[in-house]
Amino acid sequence: MLSNFRKGRVVVAFALFATLLFPACKSKQPAVQAEIPVATEGQRPAWVNARPVKDADYIGIGQCPKGRPDFQETAKKNALNDLASEISVTVEGNSLLYTLDRKYKFDEEFTSTINTSTKERIEGYELVDSYDGPDSYWVYYRLSKSEHARIKAERKQKAIDQATDLYGRSKSSLASGDMKTAFDLDLRALIAMKEYWGESDQVTVDGRQMPLANQLFSDLQRMTSGVRLAVLPERCGLNWANRFKREMLVTATLAPAGQALAQLPITVEFPGQSGKVTESRNTDTEGRARTTIQRLDLQASAPEMVVRLDVEALVSKDLDPTFTKPLLGSLTIPEVRVPIDKTLPSIYFTDSEKNMGQALPEAPLLLALKEELTTMGFRAVARPAEADLEMGITANTREMGESNGFFTVALDHALKVRDRRSGDVIYEGGKQGVKGIQLNYQKAGLDAYKKAALNLRKELVPAVVNAVL
Repeated sequence: MLSNFRKGRVVVAFALFATLLFPACKSKQPAVQAEIPVATEGQRPAWVNARPVKDADYIGIGQCPKGRPDFQETAKKNALNDLASEISVTVEGNSLLYTLDRKYKFDEEFTSTINTSTKERIEGYELVDSYDGPDSYWVYYRLSKSEHARIKAERKQKAIDQATDLYGRSKSSLASGDMKTAFDLDLRALIAMKEYWGESDQVTVDGRQMPLANQLFSDLQRMTSGVRLAVLPERCGLNWANRFKREMLVTATLAPAGQALAQLPITVEFPGQSGKVTESRNTDTEGRARTTIQRLDLQASAPEMVVRLDVEALVSKDLDPTFTKPLLGSLTIPEVRVPIDKTLPSIYFTDSEKNMGQALPEAPLLLALKEELTTMGFRAVARPAEADLEMGITANTREMGESNGFFTVALDHALKVRDRRSGDVIYEGGKQGVKGIQLNYQKAGLDAYKKAALNLRKELVPAVVNAVL
């Protein structure tokens, strides 16, 4: 782990996955393995009893009980793991791995993943001997320290050359306003260097010395934190005049020069009637994107539109999320919030509710309708000229008959909503045959109205709101 980084340097021993190492042995030394004799019990070699000390070589010895069906392969893997454990690297105090732990406090799981993924790859090792004992099988490998250093230096230089090339291309893309490509190239360059995040990687670029991995990581930070998002209008006003739809214009530029960012992925969020709405957009060649706010959740408190840089969309699908996600989590993600002002329509209500042809002065359906709509924010007005909408309710009951002293009626009611200015019908609905049963027709009618009011609250009002908004 990297918790000891604060002491300046820490030596981290890297174990090696056998699935990576054993194929390397086969490819490098097939002839040597075929020529090595297997010692018998009577020829028990000294290296089994006492580990050899070789200043010029790394040593790896592994054994496995012969009770396992794969004892030979397991012994070889154990020997290669033992060989890898002898090789250590020094995590430099100015390295990216050190910076990630000290400054950004990356969690232990991530730093463990980095250690695992950047394990010392070993090439050029050779099989010295093997021993087939009565109970266990033994394998002995060695690797020249000088040969290992040479191979590693070549491999590191290739990674640095690749990363330097990607870094140069990234700068060119950013200069042309293509931040998406620039971000991808920088991230690829950083991943190409992942085996050496704990080491010094000073390079010269444009005549300037720099630690390459740290520079790449800083570039990613500068790109995201330099994005400036703006939205017009600065407040989103929704009302009946615009039918509760408003197109919003988003612009994306890069500070400090204010350069337009083309094809930049962004997300737009706002509270919708069916839950949070999240939309993905890409800016055009002028760094602009348009979106429409509509079907807003009327119950949302202090609703707002939130525009963010979609940093995950900047990452290509072929890059390993094990590395990219924690890195992205350390970046500053720009966003802008736009208040949404909703002004619900004013309504002029008309009503004709009768029970067996007689007017009901208490108007239970109108009362239920007003209560539901005003609770949501709709406004009732006294004069038609002040209204955006006119809502009219008509209802009456009719006799259905009598049985065993119980009287049954049916209530038919209708609701019509019009745009007061245009006269267009916005919504038309209702229900026929709502039954009421009581000891006389009048009471049965009131019972039917009671049931119809419940139906109006649960079904008709949501349908009206959906039609209006």
